[in-house]
Amino acid sequence: MPIFFFSVRNGEHGDICNAGAEFPDRNAAWKEMTGVCSDMVAEVSRKLGENTEWQMELLDESRKPVFRIRLVAESLDQAGALAAAPIKQVAGSKR
Repeated sequence: MPIFFFSVRNGEHGDICNAGAEFPDRNAAWKEMTGVCSDMVAEVSRKLGENTEWQMELLDESRKPVFRIRLVAESLDQAGALAAAPIKQVAGSKR
């Protein structure tokens, strides 16, 4: 059976679990990854800083990424300011 490894990154800090896990195929590995991720996401999101990213990857035997789940926290202040800016009226148009 193929061996997969989990990698978790929080911002700039990451870690690969050196204990590989055997799964019959990619679908079984994906199912396990989503289950583990769902168990972690509530705690992770409570600690996630503004403009940071948390991600979990499933790596194959050669430690190349097969799947990735990302949780991104973005500040939208600038975008919000642009959305609230008044719209310039084009000459001859009515509003």
